[in-house]
Amino acid sequence: MTDLLSLTPDAARQSLTAWLTARGEPAYRIRQLTPRLWERPVPRWADATDLPAPLREALDLDFPLGRLTVAAHQVSADGTEKFLWTLADGQAVESVLIPEGKRRTLCISSQVGCALGCVFCATGTMGWSRNLTPGEIAGQVREIRLQSAERSPTNVVFMGMGEPLLNWESVDVALTILNHPEGLGIGARHITLSTVGILPKLALFAKRPEQFRLAVSLHAPTQAMRKELMPVEKKYSLPELLGALQGFERRVTLEYVLIAGKNDSLEAAEALAKIASPLAALVNLLPLHPGGAPGLSPSPRAHMLAFERRLKDRGVEAVLRRSRGLDIAAACGQLRVERELGRKVPAQEHAGVE
Repeated sequence: MTDLLSLTPDAARQSLTAWLTARGEPAYRIRQLTPRLWERPVPRWADATDLPAPLREALDLDFPLGRLTVAAHQVSADGTEKFLWTLADGQAVESVLIPEGKRRTLCISSQVGCALGCVFCATGTMGWSRNLTPGEIAGQVREIRLQSAERSPTNVVFMGMGEPLLNWESVDVALTILNHPEGLGIGARHITLSTVGILPKLALFAKRPEQFRLAVSLHAPTQAMRKELMPVEKKYSLPELLGALQGFERRVTLEYVLIAGKNDSLEAAEALAKIASPLAALVNLLPLHPGGAPGLSPSPRAHMLAFERRLKDRGVEAVLRRSRGLDIAAACGQLRVERELGRKVPAQEHAGVE
């Protein structure tokens, strides 16, 4: 059996064309089949009622369409939606849908768990289980499109569970599926890959011709501070990362979670400004998700505003994101951890980021 949903649209078309030809089907059938993968998806081939029943039965046998099952769905008072998906092998990953006006941004996962162990991330507490397939990655968008075409995401960010560049082979294909006109058809500038900076794979991402966006999980302006928060600093150092970003031809966003007493001082803001200015980078300042980071506290609002102001005073474009999904388990990995450990984080501790 071939997983068509883990192939690029061009490769899926080739596979289906060869199969149809071997069956002696008319050539026009391919034009009926390919849109049912991504553009106008069906749950199963049996639901593609414009096709003859014998053909649908054969398709379901040879090319079954993999699904993600909703294990939990939470809706915040602000409209943010959190999905916990169960995969075919029983593993689970999360997505967060954030509506804002006509824009609907879906934060998607690329791995089951994460091996990087960033201290402020709930996903890091569960360790790494496996990589997602391209179909499981892009399938998070497909499932919402299946629910309602009107709610289909307009923007996608790889900011869910896992480090995308540690699953580059699958993410590379998933990017094509998300962007391709015969795939999900989302514009490249509406797709953002977030990474801690896995340098060899970052170079491969930079070579792609599409104008995909890059966000770098920085979270500290010095090596010593970053090593305390992010163990990856030991392998790919901050100077090496910044050197790689200098050669990136598109604008970079620097992600910076503000943690009380750790990285939120005005001295840290000064150091961050010296990093961001040469890159002409946008700095996204993010309130910490306290429910997903035991032992850490979010910076007080006044500290966050002062930090943002110091960056702007130094000529850096900075945005302090407002929290979303405060009444649901919106921190990355938090809902899965709660389900597995049977614990519930108090509602006031939940935080989601726009």
